[in-house]
Amino acid sequence: MGLLRFLLAGVLLASAAAKLAAGRSGREALRSYGLESARARDALWGVVIVAETAVAVAVAAGVPRAAGAAAILLGVFALALAVAMRRGRSGSPCGCFGAGSRIGWPALARTAFLAVVAAALVFLPDTKPSTEAWLGLGLAVALVGLAAVAVGLLALARELGELRLAVAPQAALSLDHEGPEVGGRVGLIQRFEGRAPFAIAVFTSAGCALCRALEPSLRLVANDPEVELELFDEEVDAEAWSSLAIPGSPYAVVLGRDGEVLAKGTFNSLFQLESLIAHATGPVGA
Repeated sequence: MGLLRFLLAGVLLASAAAKLAAGRSGREALRSYGLESARARDALWGVVIVAETAVAVAVAAGVPRAAGAAAILLGVFALALAVAMRRGRSGSPCGCFGAGSRIGWPALARTAFLAVVAAALVFLPDTKPSTEAWLGLGLAVALVGLAAVAVGLLALARELGELRLAVAPQAALSLDHEGPEVGGRVGLIQRFEGRAPFAIAVFTSAGCALCRALEPSLRLVANDPEVELELFDEEVDAEAWSSLAIPGSPYAVVLGRDGEVLAKGTFNSLFQLESLIAHATGPVGA
């Protein structure tokens, strides 16, 4: 009985912790039970967390009638789920174990089963768990913890992926008063061999950490047969920097074979550099 008691207490504590971690989404889940008042939802959310925590501690400590209190509490939860399902709320958030839990037969069956277990503890003899039982309980808790960490990491990865998709990457920064004029022609094209339709002059500095970080991306672009890429150092090619009024590094200028400036701008990622190439090869560049 002792092992079963600790397992039940662990489930109740996990439920309370999940509700607390859900925060606002956990409180909003109480709308599924017909609570439209925000104040009422906040109050009930707090009461349920306190009640689950108190009952869990009492059950774990072996307080008399604690198992009966857990059975009553879980029975109330099961009844609330059944009423919500009867009102057509199946599939809505239930807030049982955080914001991801849903009202439905699985949640009702789980809660009813736990209520039955709690009720059974009232009638079972109180025996102390053996060493093997404690070891088994520790192993089970460790496995549950590892599973929870894995689920949390997957959820975090998914959230980050959705965030990256939602936030559109920014194009390179191109200002009219910086760098050469788009549409004009520059003699810098003579530094290129003319073996590709487009030439990219990338302006870098020796002390530029971002320039060093972008080196793999620059090599990737340089391997494109449609592009000829050359680097222009701020100190070694100071004359080119001065004649084109380069504002800083890393900066790129996309040139046509006749030396026409098709695109220009400051970039800090491969995407932004490619955006300059796309601008040069698009309708405007063409």
